[in-house]
Amino acid sequence: MKAKILRLIKGVGSAIALSLIASCNVAPTSPNSPTTAAAENVAAAQGFQKTTVLTGLEHPWSIAWLPDGAMLITERPGRLRIVRNGTLNPTPIAGVPPVLASGQGGLMDVSLHPRFAQNRLVYLTYSHGTIDANRTRIARATFDGKALRDLRVIFEVTQAKQGGQHFGSRILWLPDNTMLVSIGDGGNPPVRLGGNLIRTQAQNLRSRLGKIVRLADDGSVPRNNPFVANGNAEPAVWSYGHRNIQGLAFDPTTNRVWATEHGSRGGDELNIPAAGKNFGWPVVTHSREYSGGEISNLRSQPGMVDPKLVWTPAIAPSGLTFYTGSRFAQWKGDLFAGGLVSRDVRRIDIDDKGNVLSQQSINIGQRVRDVRTGPDGLLYILTDESNGQLIRLAPR
Repeated sequence: MKAKILRLIKGVGSAIALSLIASCNVAPTSPNSPTTAAAENVAAAQGFQKTTVLTGLEHPWSIAWLPDGAMLITERPGRLRIVRNGTLNPTPIAGVPPVLASGQGGLMDVSLHPRFAQNRLVYLTYSHGTIDANRTRIARATFDGKALRDLRVIFEVTQAKQGGQHFGSRILWLPDNTMLVSIGDGGNPPVRLGGNLIRTQAQNLRSRLGKIVRLADDGSVPRNNPFVANGNAEPAVWSYGHRNIQGLAFDPTTNRVWATEHGSRGGDELNIPAAGKNFGWPVVTHSREYSGGEISNLRSQPGMVDPKLVWTPAIAPSGLTFYTGSRFAQWKGDLFAGGLVSRDVRRIDIDDKGNVLSQQSINIGQRVRDVRTGPDGLLYILTDESNGQLIRLAPR
């Protein structure tokens, strides 16, 4: 933000630039002090127009673009749809695995292999099992243009859990063609596993719950994962101490990974996940129980990474993109995070060190499940409704 304002000084004068500085409603963070943002203090973003591309999607969850410009869209009840030239094909794509479509569970993320044009591989995350015994799975299949073929489960949570909460789950490809996958902690109290609240699994390195895992494209574990040599840890774990991450994005300039993570009652987080790091949940948190009680009296602790931004009240963040396009020149290098409860998209301005400088709200008026940068440089949004929409944001 400071760099952008300095550029403005040359063109419009210091008085206007100083007024821009005064309008920023989030102060820069220090490395050890997260920014806390109150929803009512967030200014409205300007300079865009909103277009509804299509309606009639049932709780859509994720978007991926095919090389020809068509879109694949997941619907949480278990359908994979294709959109060509703004028109939704009425026939779902065949070959999708059965899913547990209950509570927060169902068909979630869809992602294409970085070399999709050569290998036609599509990846899905979904909840599998019954309401009494379920888990997050990752599957891959070949897409022939009409159906998924040769579908194979390449990774899953090894511990079965109860209930329909906290499955995650997003996929993010790294430059080395490995993928990060977020997996939730399994649920809220009173859900238990092994006699303890299931959320404590986020601190258990032998568990895949409450983690980001790093995998090769076939689901195997890369040899340079941070806990491969630790005999008391699950080798797929890349980072831990997470509650429920539903937004992952990559900054190609700095090679930073960004994540948005659900809190419970307040305490939603924006983090910079990193290999081998502990992000605190539930030992350290800005959240409270839904009943209002305290989860922990610790907000920070040595050996645990503080968030870069905390949202209280909660916005329920889902979907995240790091904007690298050219259509919104003034927004290049910003993050865009969807909000299920806030019913908006947050534009988050960050500096070169990864500190949050300000945020603005783009009102959508519906639960925002996913936010993506399209190949055309525009922003695309999915709304989590029974009559869900695909919305496009373009410069005004």
